[in-house]
Amino acid sequence: MAAKDELGRRGEDVAVEYLQRQGLVVLSRNWRCRDGELDVVCTDQRRLVVCEVKTRSSTRYGVPAEAVDERKARRIRRLAQLWLAAHQVRWCEVRFDVLAVLAAPGRPVEVQHYRAAF
Repeated sequence: MAAKDELGRRGEDVAVEYLQRQGLVVLSRNWRCRDGELDVVCTDQRRLVVCEVKTRSSTRYGVPAEAVDERKARRIRRLAQLWLAAHQVRWCEVRFDVLAVLAAPGRPVEVQHYRAAF
């Protein structure tokens, strides 16, 4: 596995652990369809929470959350609708979050949780 992929996997593991500590229940992880992938889909027992996880080893090219631009947000919204249809969920409130994970070598991992980010 490439170093970039390992970093991404580690970031997703950290993000899932963080979400579970916050009381969310993970329903899907790395859910894929022909149009793309959702990193984490979970629930807080009131709504569906779709989480995009962005992991970086430094801020040299910006903070991780900056990678979620309007184009990416539109794609995630569309994928969430496909997830709902695939799981036969007729209607529910959906919140879109971004989890920015900074995993700098030799430093503690930092997680920034942006609720209702888009």
